Amino acid sequence: MTEQAEQRWGEWRSQTLEDADLTRELEEIQGNEEAIEDRFYRELEFGTGGLRGVIGAGTNRMNIYTVAKASQGYADYLNAQGAQPTVAIAYDSRIKSELFARTAAGVFAANGIRVHIYRELMPTPALSFAVRHLGCSGGVVVTASHNPAKYNGYKVYGSDGCQITTKAAKEILGCIGRVDIFNGVKKMDFAHAVREKLVCYIDTETVDAYIRAVSAQSLSESTEENRRIRKEMAIVYTPLNGTGRYCVTRTLRENGFENIVVVKEQEQPDGNFPTCPYPNPEIREAMELGISWAEKTGSDLLLATDPDCDRVGIAVKTKKGFTLLTGNEVGLLLLDYICRRRIALGTMPERPVAVKTIVTIDMAKKIAEHYGVEMREVLTGFKFIGEQIGLLEQQGEAERFILGFEESYGYLSGSYVRDKDGVDASLLICEMAAYYREQGMTLWDAINQIYKKYGYCLNTLHSYTFEGVSGFEKMQAIMASFREDMPTEFGGRAVEAVSDYKNSVTRKKNGEEEAIDLPVSNVLKFWLEGNSSAVIRPSGTEPKLKLYLSVSAPDRGQAETLETRILKDVEEIWRKIDL
Repeated sequence: MTEQAEQRWGEWRSQTLEDADLTRELEEIQGNEEAIEDRFYRELEFGTGGLRGVIGAGTNRMNIYTVAKASQGYADYLNAQGAQPTVAIAYDSRIKSELFARTAAGVFAANGIRVHIYRELMPTPALSFAVRHLGCSGGVVVTASHNPAKYNGYKVYGSDGCQITTKAAKEILGCIGRVDIFNGVKKMDFAHAVREKLVCYIDTETVDAYIRAVSAQSLSESTEENRRIRKEMAIVYTPLNGTGRYCVTRTLRENGFENIVVVKEQEQPDGNFPTCPYPNPEIREAMELGISWAEKTGSDLLLATDPDCDRVGIAVKTKKGFTLLTGNEVGLLLLDYICRRRIALGTMPERPVAVKTIVTIDMAKKIAEHYGVEMREVLTGFKFIGEQIGLLEQQGEAERFILGFEESYGYLSGSYVRDKDGVDASLLICEMAAYYREQGMTLWDAINQIYKKYGYCLNTLHSYTFEGVSGFEKMQAIMASFREDMPTEFGGRAVEAVSDYKNSVTRKKNGEEEAIDLPVSNVLKFWLEGNSSAVIRPSGTEPKLKLYLSVSAPDRGQAETLETRILKDVEEIWRKIDL
């Protein structure tokens, strides 16, 4: 055990902790040096994603003390920005989410910061909306998005309703670093703060305004036939025991979709996620129960939002049964649909802009070019898409924004929030399904029509878990290895250029270099011949290394074969790394 971990362990053991679960855990791990080291070898990292980690005791865990310390640091930051700041807070269905939200509220209140908090759990995009709608100085949402049940998190937002930038995160981190976790935090009992009106509940008018803002994104044709299809189209929806049920079903029904069945076992909030241990609509296991309900009810479409309802995954009925569409495929469909409908309705703005991340399917550029849309590319993380909307807004041109999307099932079609919105995406996906149904097509037919027009492109994501101290060191070693000894080919495809976003430079095969005008990030993108690529980056929120492969080929079979070869070569390189 390191000396630092031992000191922190001793400090925690000397405290009378307010959460009995933490005391019990510390007693259980006494004498287990590996368990103690994992909980205390570092402080839970605070970055642009805020905090995210396993719930439990220790400085490297999510608990009321790490939440309170982060809140004190954020309060110090806000109070230094100007007089009388205010904060909005939302939370999801995860274990201890409400406790963490109330803990944060009490700290803000004790620091003279007025708090607006949702009375019940709400989607993450509703927090982004509340910050803007209520004119708050910032916001916090307690969530770990789609992570397994043992995780929770603390995401921080700026006054624009966007997740904090790298610069703000660094300043807040500095404030947090100056806070003593047990003796440097100002606290106020939540109930007392409510009585003193330092904490107030967000009213139903704000929720109604959010639903109206989402509904304003509708592109449906108001014909008798389309209204009939929307009314009759059978939809199965699952909130995966998270926050989406109320907002998604209400929005769909208010926009003419009446035939909605909610998966009973996954309808109510439950942070244990008993039917899907990994509540992520990106993976089939999380969708299985919904698919069985869709088959049983004879439905046309399955929608699934993750626990904080900022992502949505879908399955569509085909001749072979229900097929999952990837986040990239849904993004292509939405981009094409939004362009088609806006042109038809006469609402396409001059010089329209769409935004995607660097790991999102490159074929989107072809669709954008076809419709005369400027496609902007940003680093991984929807905050960078929100930042682009903000830049347009500063120029008085927010109406130019038509869609932002990322391969990890995040979409947004309006500027009313600055984060991905599973409620907005659910509405547009259902509208899109009704639009194609009126033409005798399914969404499966529509994506294949896009492939036929623009060519086939296979995009896959592979995640590798590296837990604990040794795992963190292994990830750093892998990234360093790729930088020090850059490969010349993967799967028989030559590396034509390498974009190193940490060093802000693209190095081409011929020796030329180009500067990258994006924030610094520990990401490498290998540009391969034949319009293919491989992107490697450590996750900012999980102990994982992520590999994104994009492979273009004449058909799916050839693309899958090539993808397998590229994957094998990449994995072979880091298997040789020995710490």
